[in-house]
Amino acid sequence: MSSPRIVAAGVRPAWEELPAAVRAGVEDVLGAPVVAAVNQSGGFSPGLAARVRCEDGSRAFVKAVGTPLNPESPGIYRAEAAVVARMPTEAPVPRLRGTHDDGDWVALVFDEVVDGRMPHDPWRADELRAVVDAVVELAETLTPCPVPDLRPASAAMRGEMLCYRELAADPPGDLDPWERRHLDRLADLARSALDHVDGDALVHFDLRADNVLLEGSRVWFVDWPWAFRGAAWIDSATLLINAAYHGHDPEPYLDGHPLIAGADPEHVTALLAGMTGFFGAYARRPAPPGLPTLREFQRTQHATTLAWVRRRTGWE
Repeated sequence: MSSPRIVAAGVRPAWEELPAAVRAGVEDVLGAPVVAAVNQSGGFSPGLAARVRCEDGSRAFVKAVGTPLNPESPGIYRAEAAVVARMPTEAPVPRLRGTHDDGDWVALVFDEVVDGRMPHDPWRADELRAVVDAVVELAETLTPCPVPDLRPASAAMRGEMLCYRELAADPPGDLDPWERRHLDRLADLARSALDHVDGDALVHFDLRADNVLLEGSRVWFVDWPWAFRGAAWIDSATLLINAAYHGHDPEPYLDGHPLIAGADPEHVTALLAGMTGFFGAYARRPAPPGLPTLREFQRTQHATTLAWVRRRTGWE
């Protein structure tokens, strides 16, 4: 399942490059002027990510984006703020201190209590196992869903799970031969996932190495804009999509898995098929502003997830 990997990277501005009014708005949330900022890289975002130190000695983590960088990203940040503001205190999620929103620019200010780092790239087996176990604890902590008015999984995932139907309606010439041969079956399988993904857990739905921070033995989960209410096993399955992308065999992590073991294997395969179709369809679209590597990342994830789906279906 190995394949060349793409580093998650948006074209991020530095703190000093934000409009003065946005910096002032963030400082209002902080309650003191920023005297130092360490800009962070990594992750698929065109926005600022910075650890800041204030004149009063306090510290925070700030992420900010505006419509000039990407017209869709401010709405994504608003969605994240609406979720993380309602997280239970015991959830391994950095605390949201406040937001600045002027209509064009949105900034989220988090308490900097996490002195963590992203996992090694590629995933190391010990770190992957620690995060796999932590995702189980995360699902248990977030069930029942602390944000009960979120969309159910069957609504939130509908677009992704129907992407194979989009591809089947006008098959691209460069489809994998096995994929082309089974395109209609894959479309039906992916759509069937919508009948089995609802539940009462708060689902992150974007668990990858760059959305995880390791702080000693503790695992933190960041970047929640795509969250919805669904089956507790979904995040465990989608994390293993990222494991496959990094060259790990995901199947051993399923053996006796506390959440996935209780799900019908075909339902899990249906979800994986839906994500494969999503990666395949979106990789063929133009790159969004400020995210030059996203489509190539999706193209590579399509290849590694397709190989996993082919293995799980056993179709010739």
